Amino acid sequence: MADGSGPSVAARDDLAGVVDLFEWLTRAELSNALSELAFKQRAEVDEDAIDAAIDLAVAEYALVPAPSGALTGDAPADDGAAADGEADPTAESTALAVGPAAFPTLPEGAEDLPHILDVPERGVDREPLADAVLDRLREEAVEAINGGDDDRLETLADVTYDVEAWAPVDVDPIRTRILAEVDE
Repeated sequence: MADGSGPSVAARDDLAGVVDLFEWLTRAELSNALSELAFKQRAEVDEDAIDAAIDLAVAEYALVPAPSGALTGDAPADDGAAADGEADPTAESTALAVGPAAFPTLPEGAEDLPHILDVPERGVDREPLADAVLDRLREEAVEAINGGDDDRLETLADVTYDVEAWAPVDVDPIRTRILAEVDE
């Protein structure tokens, strides 16, 4: 789990593959699953690397915080909400689902995780999940525009295409605004 090179695209897709096995996992459950995989692979567990990989997967929309209205099963009671009511993707109780930028793959040994972890049957309703992703994309686009963060805007522009293929939502107004800003 720790090779010193930092999280990669392959790592985020592996994370999405692990989450996909269960439909959704809390951040703490995903961290536990990754620790179990490291143990199975006789690798050293690096909690900081696991946190960084999860953070990257969330930042790049491979994993997305899922609102409780999109979840079936034992949804976390506090939905990982911060004081302002927004989902806090760093909270251990935040539910994470596979996002639009993921190409879920299973890391070696992951097929055994449902037998190792005590996770009940779960599901995700894509419509409220897609609405939450679209809201987040809008907010992050505004933040990046206001902050003059061209790198983030380019990432978000790419994400708009992923979202469009992933869910029946209209991202054209967001993409148009982002691209207008990037092209300036």
